[in-house]
Amino acid sequence: MTVTLIGGGPGAWDLITVRGMHALQEADVILTDHLGPSAELDKLCDVSTKEIIDVSKLPYGRQVAQEKTNELLITHARAGKKVARLKGGDPYVFGRGFEELQACAEAGVACTVVPGVTSAIAVPAAAQIPVTQRGVVHSFTVISGHLAPDNPSSLNDWTALASTGGTLVVIMGVKNSGAIAQRLIQEGRSPQTPVAVIQEGTTAEQKVLRCTLETAGESIVDADIAPPAVIVIGEVAGLEVPSL
Repeated sequence: MTVTLIGGGPGAWDLITVRGMHALQEADVILTDHLGPSAELDKLCDVSTKEIIDVSKLPYGRQVAQEKTNELLITHARAGKKVARLKGGDPYVFGRGFEELQACAEAGVACTVVPGVTSAIAVPAAAQIPVTQRGVVHSFTVISGHLAPDNPSSLNDWTALASTGGTLVVIMGVKNSGAIAQRLIQEGRSPQTPVAVIQEGTTAEQKVLRCTLETAGESIVDADIAPPAVIVIGEVAGLEVPSL
């Protein structure tokens, strides 16, 4: 009667951790998301011996209620099965891993966590963009862009974010990218601040867009950028690797 929450990594199937792969191999039931290596499970384990359940929450699309996911985890674990919950990135970085851990604990189901490689750092790295760089920037902040800056439910302090001097990494921010850029400019960030947008990072479909904070909203629309994408705002987004 066990559940293992697994961080599947930023996209490419082989960026999951060895511990995460072993947990998938040992599982009887695997609950998957649309991010991470869900589409390539057959490269990580023998899927013919597993029950695979899709509990994806697609951006502005198909949604499986979190309560239903929690119920499935608990029901299968109580049936004596080893349950793996495969999530994209890291379960605790803008995922709902801790909620699932809490639900299992309240139900008396043992639950362990296998950390994953978060897209907030790995996706920029795959596009040759460091989130920190000696002599350029000494800090970075990861924020959710799921809610627009003027949304009353947003918990981000945009005045503080605009003045940190560090790199801003925005996850789930494609739809609100224009509003985010304009708010940061209004709060004092330079319109010429470099911006990089990486779509489908670490995968064969990776696409990189370079622009400035002033042009970000329009450029993202013109380039037909779609989720999942990571937005990097700051001087590091303007760094270039010398040609070989």
